[in-house]
Amino acid sequence: MAEPTFRPSLEDQMLRLSRSAEEIRASLALAEARLDRTGHHLPQGVLEGLRQMSGTLLVIQSTMESREAERRGLRALAGVGQVINSSLELPVVLAEVIDTMIRLTRAQRVFIMLKGESDVMKTVAARNWERETLDDVEIEFSKTIVDRVLSSGEPILTTNAQSDPRFGGNESIIAYNLTSILCVPLKAKGKLIGVIYADNKVKEALFSERERELLMAFSNQAAIALENARLFESVKQSLAEVTDLKNFMDDVFASMSNGVITLDLDDRITMANRAAERILGRNNSQLVGTRLDTTLPDVHGDLQSHLIGVRQRGQHVTGLEVTTDLPEDHRAVTLTVSMAPLVGSEEGTRGVTVVLDDVTERRRLEAQRRLFERMVSPAVIEQLDPDGLKLGGQVREITTLFADIRGFTAFSESLAPEDLVEILNRYLASAATAVLNHGGTIDKFMGDAVMAWFNAPLAQEDHARRAVEAALQLRDATTRLHHEVTTDLRLSFGIGIHTGEALLGLVGSERRLDYTAIGDSVNTAKRIQESAEHGQILISGSTLKQLGSAVQVRPIEGMSLKGKLDPIAIFEVLGLA
Repeated sequence: MAEPTFRPSLEDQMLRLSRSAEEIRASLALAEARLDRTGHHLPQGVLEGLRQMSGTLLVIQSTMESREAERRGLRALAGVGQVINSSLELPVVLAEVIDTMIRLTRAQRVFIMLKGESDVMKTVAARNWERETLDDVEIEFSKTIVDRVLSSGEPILTTNAQSDPRFGGNESIIAYNLTSILCVPLKAKGKLIGVIYADNKVKEALFSERERELLMAFSNQAAIALENARLFESVKQSLAEVTDLKNFMDDVFASMSNGVITLDLDDRITMANRAAERILGRNNSQLVGTRLDTTLPDVHGDLQSHLIGVRQRGQHVTGLEVTTDLPEDHRAVTLTVSMAPLVGSEEGTRGVTVVLDDVTERRRLEAQRRLFERMVSPAVIEQLDPDGLKLGGQVREITTLFADIRGFTAFSESLAPEDLVEILNRYLASAATAVLNHGGTIDKFMGDAVMAWFNAPLAQEDHARRAVEAALQLRDATTRLHHEVTTDLRLSFGIGIHTGEALLGLVGSERRLDYTAIGDSVNTAKRIQESAEHGQILISGSTLKQLGSAVQVRPIEGMSLKGKLDPIAIFEVLGLA
């Protein structure tokens, strides 16, 4: 097996050449000294040839040193290119670029300046020969040289800026005592993105054409690396902003009380927020990937035509109400459904966004309120504060109206209960309509009678007149009803009206409350009503005093009221004046 051939390095070869040249010079000096002592001389031309050989060796040595410096520079460029292009982190790339500049040029200070918004130059890195970062106060450079490089796109080298006629008298050069300066452009894809600026305040001629060429080659690689790093930094920032926005939107969707689901073009659920999970009774893993006709099978047919309009024509649907049984727990729910196209940036409609609102409880409460309003005056309901309900009330002047169906007890004995309730409701409905049409408050229905009052809870200056007008309307409505029923079903009201003070408020317990009026004036109205004949409207003197001449009346003489010791004036209403 052949032994490997030993190849001396370029440094070893240069060292040997240097030693050979020294040995030749030493041998020549020794030979000349010996010949001089003996009186002999070398043949003509031999001594000169040896001198030339020694000089040639020195030239070769100098050339090899220059080549070795170039080789080191190229190796440095190759190594730097590998390092700076191995990272996309801008701080790492900046540090590597600036440290390499200092190592290659032996500069005291190196600055990297990049163009920002509106092409404004910004120093993004500044370090000294000890690789220490310079603060803002220490960043002193020749703006003139930087501007020339930016405008021309060519490097500038000066061995002594103080005496260079191109920059003589420049204030920054004199003020900062700048000497050797090398400034090269940074170009990426033909676009000037900044400059690298190196200087030395002490040593003249620190930079040569070799450093200029070396730095130009280096700057081409550095510019690409810096631009890539800047783009990467921008992408990272954009990604961070998008991530923050996505997290924000996720938080918004998660906190929304409305359910939100998104559908693809095949009506498959691609996203569902927490509210949608709660409304539909299924978790996210159960919803995502399933079709809408599986999630809402009972109403999917009703929704399908709207979904087609949203997908194909970009229509928007709002407030569509559907009632369905959920397949998971067979729970009946009422939902309001709104739809909008899910639009991509370039691809057009990508699906449908569906917003669900569970209004089951709201509709139940509305139904309860409608039923409550049929039992209690809407005016009373509006005045009640559920959070501030308490027993008790306030004294207030009201006009109370009692209307009772005459002869109802005997009448009820001749009818079946179902028929009796039906005809009773028709008469009581007429009474309720008459009271409510004039702003009265129905306190209660008492079998075949109704109790109502005016001037509470809302104040009404003409409350007495309203009560009389309601009584007249009831009498007229009863007359019309007589034309709709057979003779044996014709009934009439006796009506009594009185004005006076009463206590209005909540009576009962915290578990069962009644908003009512209590007082002698209420009892008086009831007694007046008990004295009224079929179709007769009786009012007290206090009510007539409120009415003045607005009504036509006839006094009823000698009428005494049950339970009343002192007689009161009673009048029959004939009509309005």
